[in-house]
Amino acid sequence: MAKFIIKGGKPLKGKIRPCGSKNAALAIIAATLLTDQPCTIDNVPEILDVKILLEIIQKLGVKVQRLKPHKYKIQAKNIRTTKLDSNLVQKLRASILLMGPLLARKGKMEMLHPGGCIIGKRPVGTHFQALEKLGVDIKQDKLSYRARVKTKLKPAVVFLDEPSVTATENALMAAVLISGKTAIKYAACEPHVQDLCRFLSKMGAIISGIGTQTLKIEGQPKLSGAEHKIIPDNIEAGTFAVAAAVTKGDVIIENIIPEHLDPILNKLKIMGVKFRISKDFLHIKPTVTFKSTRIQTAPWPGFPTDLQAPFCVLATRAKGTSLVHDWMYERRLSYIDELIRMGADIILCDPHRALVNGPKKLFAAKIGSPDIRAGTALIIAALAADGETVIENIHLIDRGYENIEKRLCKLGADIKRVE
Repeated sequence: MAKFIIKGGKPLKGKIRPCGSKNAALAIIAATLLTDQPCTIDNVPEILDVKILLEIIQKLGVKVQRLKPHKYKIQAKNIRTTKLDSNLVQKLRASILLMGPLLARKGKMEMLHPGGCIIGKRPVGTHFQALEKLGVDIKQDKLSYRARVKTKLKPAVVFLDEPSVTATENALMAAVLISGKTAIKYAACEPHVQDLCRFLSKMGAIISGIGTQTLKIEGQPKLSGAEHKIIPDNIEAGTFAVAAAVTKGDVIIENIIPEHLDPILNKLKIMGVKFRISKDFLHIKPTVTFKSTRIQTAPWPGFPTDLQAPFCVLATRAKGTSLVHDWMYERRLSYIDELIRMGADIILCDPHRALVNGPKKLFAAKIGSPDIRAGTALIIAALAADGETVIENIHLIDRGYENIEKRLCKLGADIKRVE
């Protein structure tokens, strides 16, 4: 297994650009199955999760051509099978995004329970309730899901049990090919969901309410191919912002969409981070002292769960006690033990809440990444710590971040990958 060796204590300085949004890319790749015509997708992050999803759809019979780095041509003209490859599905939680498109195009699909990180399984009941409302019959056992359209998909008013991103996306991708008018209420409205809506609109879908919690879809009999450039990843931008702040660095994060950073910038401001925001860049300025706060995750436009771990590292530098509360996953705080090993003063109250006392100096240690987002938080902690830190299980970080060590090295970080 590969690992990172990081020598901390060096302020980050320079410029960096976030890659295309991981979460948008996965949904948009899945949406290419809704048409038999070619789709060209640009700004695709070259990460492990994307590679796995592309391999899954290729095994279904979809043609995938890499035109150049970050740009792909995808055509689902002939879908030979609707059963997802079991070995690949176990590596990718987002493989469930293929459920909506396959049901819309082929009327059936089968897959094992999706795998991924150890942060815990989000309930898939919201997916099933939405799709069943649209005319799908779903059976499941301990190993797999089997879904089939009863007679034909039908328009409906779908009220989601929770504003789940992937459940919203699955229902949306099924609805765009259903004749009639469908409404999805209590829908997720994160930037990457909006990006999927824009891609579907380019394909000929008629969608209103984009960016709100009520999506209205006027189904079309057929969608066409489209060209689309994926939005920059706001989670990456937030991760780099925290890394700069924790190391007392001076970093300009280019190629951003400011409104996609609203909850992140709000929390940086509350915690005393000095920054300047422009229409296309975020400048994190050297900051010496930070303020404690409440880091509580919520659906958009609330604070994103994917940045909870990096901000927890920032909280170890803040004066006072910060509350970290993430209700979405039962093992999202599993990285806390690693931070404690590095000298952090954190009390784990329960699987969803922790109290972080600061400021505390972090020290080097041998630690392991439990999931994608926690892995980058541990990189941030190692960059700020005294001594040489070893982070194992970095294949999990590779699932969501492209060449993270090379990009951080350009900012002056001392980080190397050892295979």
